[in-house]
Amino acid sequence: MNTTTAEPAVVDPENTRLYDVADWYDAESLLTDGERRVLGRLRDFLDREAKPLLADYWERGEFPEQLAQPLIDLDLMEPAELTGRGLERGPARGLYQGFRIFELARTDASLATWYTAQAGLFRTAIRVGASPEQQAEWMPKVIDFTLKGVFSLTEPESGSDIAGGLATTACRQGDGTWVLDGAKRWIGGAATADVLAVFARDLADGQVKAFLVDREAEGVTLQKIHGKTALRMMQNAHITLEGVRVSEAMRLHNVNSFRDVAAMLRAMRSDVAWIATGIQAGAFEAALAYVTERNQFGRPLGSFQLVQEKLARMLGNVTASLSLVVRLTEQQAKGTYRDQDSALAKMHTSLLMRETVALAREVVGGNGITLAAGAARFHADAEAVYSYEGTHEINALIVGRALTGESAFAR
Repeated sequence: MNTTTAEPAVVDPENTRLYDVADWYDAESLLTDGERRVLGRLRDFLDREAKPLLADYWERGEFPEQLAQPLIDLDLMEPAELTGRGLERGPARGLYQGFRIFELARTDASLATWYTAQAGLFRTAIRVGASPEQQAEWMPKVIDFTLKGVFSLTEPESGSDIAGGLATTACRQGDGTWVLDGAKRWIGGAATADVLAVFARDLADGQVKAFLVDREAEGVTLQKIHGKTALRMMQNAHITLEGVRVSEAMRLHNVNSFRDVAAMLRAMRSDVAWIATGIQAGAFEAALAYVTERNQFGRPLGSFQLVQEKLARMLGNVTASLSLVVRLTEQQAKGTYRDQDSALAKMHTSLLMRETVALAREVVGGNGITLAAGAARFHADAEAVYSYEGTHEINALIVGRALTGESAFAR
């Protein structure tokens, strides 16, 4: 099998497409030329610098740290050429942000998860949870990564039931400082973050509050989670908080109940749907490349009817998922944010992702379980994405509640 690195993407004046096959209905045409140029630079970097490292670092269970600063230097979060400079700088379009996630995920799920931990999770925590004064101070540093943070919500005993099960506590002292006690789990990127956005239950009123905790503060302990079979490059941590003191200035002043946390989740869940869609594209492209190069019984593997049927199903799944997330993003750009919309997107793209990566691994045959062929990494990583940011069942119940007006959540 030919495993050479693909040619770098070039966006030229003739509007050469970035996604020749995986984007069957040309959703890319909704992007501006400037957005496509930025994405082309990202594609070029991923092809040249990232792809040659992925199999080795995935097997070792380590993140390729040498990629982090170059990715930051690409100025992807709010590219100056798209958003202006200085006081005139505005946000990049949601559709560009979605395709940025798509491009990262079609290369590697851990890279996409690492980047969106800052650009999606942590940034949303600041955008939704911080006061205007806090945003003015922190947001520029979030955008240029001089303030790196992670979203610390999930706990050892609470995932899907975190709304009622959140056990980490916050107690305000007489001098106005807060003391946090508890534990968080599965927090990706915590070991290299500057601050942890920790959600805790206020002992005074029972409501959820949020705090930016210095990763190296006294009482904070981080342990790497070993033995993972998915997202092996992404470094997830178990965090213990014992008597950690945080000033009132570092509390996110607009987070005063779990309702405020839910507003963050509503906005972030669409990012995971884009990741699930990008994983499908990457798995499909890896399978297509393999079957067009591999010969069996004296013929190209791609010439067999059963293989072509599987390729068509994969493409259908990618196309349906991309159509769904594009439309969701367009709705959100108009200011329409509904729990059931992001839940439906995450639920259905993840379901299709599971089938797509399984078919991709299947058509690659025995080589489909090796990292060299490409499909295996997507197949394994998909299992983590299927569960995080709301399991299939939780998202289905959110949609079902919207459809029927009846909550079927366990009480």
